[in-house]
Amino acid sequence: MKKIALLLILLISFSSCKSSKRARNNSPKTTKTTKAADSKTADKIVKYAMQFDGVKYKYGGTTKKGMDCSGLVTTAFKSENIQLPRTTGSMSTTGDWIDLKEVQKGDLLFFATSKNSRKVNHVALVTQARGDYVEFIHASTSKGVIISNLAERYWYYAFVQARRVL
Repeated sequence: MKKIALLLILLISFSSCKSSKRARNNSPKTTKTTKAADSKTADKIVKYAMQFDGVKYKYGGTTKKGMDCSGLVTTAFKSENIQLPRTTGSMSTTGDWIDLKEVQKGDLLFFATSKNSRKVNHVALVTQARGDYVEFIHASTSKGVIISNLAERYWYYAFVQARRVL
């Protein structure tokens, strides 16, 4: 009985460990930028994304005629010559996983908005982060491109992970 218990404990501990994929940044940047430069880049990316505030939702859209969530994020990063995968699922494995307490402007938030599912299907770009206050811009299917807060009950419970690509 002790051998079975020990085997179960080892099995559980090994299965809970996950390795993460580090994404290759295929952007034209050739050197790693400093923290200050990353902050300036994040400011530019967020400023560019804010130009789409109020644009209606359009599946697959990447222009002011219509935008979807991953289209908004890829378009904003592309403005600074940073290439990201086009789909939310692919984006959710790009960059480095970060703890929600470490989120800062320019980071990506991923959500599972389908009922009874924790599969990521929505992405947003952090516009402000101060302690527990996290604001983000995203393309909502019902309201188009809007700014929301992670403190809102819906988004708080739908949140899955945060990632840093800068």
